[in-house]
Amino acid sequence: MADERLSQLSIVIYDGHYDKIHYALAMASSAAAIDTSVTLFFTMDACRALMKSGWRDLPVSQGSGNGGTMDDDFAAQKIATFDELLSACIEFGVTIMVCEMGLKARGLDAGDLRDDIPVTSGGLVTFLSNASASGSVVFI
Repeated sequence: MADERLSQLSIVIYDGHYDKIHYALAMASSAAAIDTSVTLFFTMDACRALMKSGWRDLPVSQGSGNGGTMDDDFAAQKIATFDELLSACIEFGVTIMVCEMGLKARGLDAGDLRDDIPVTSGGLVTFLSNASASGSVVFI
């Protein structure tokens, strides 16, 4: 029987809420752990998650608090934190792209991105060229 696993997972992270970005990181690191090729494409408000100023001030989609508060709650519950998931993505070789248009549209600069994250710059054409016909594109 042929291997029917997903060959490529391409995730567009558009939403700038901490919990949605956290889940995208969880999905990406899990897929990479089972040898699926993964690309994370950060655009618009999600670009803020990769800025040097940090992700802890990102809003959450429901309830009160911010990304830092929710992340601390996750750590207390033994749920992988934002930085743990991001590190796992990097270790598993997930391609992390930041949309040039998304940065520009939000008044951000690529020079303000974290230095510890290997970022591939590009735009929609680069992202779509990287996607596979036998893969899936997920929009968050």
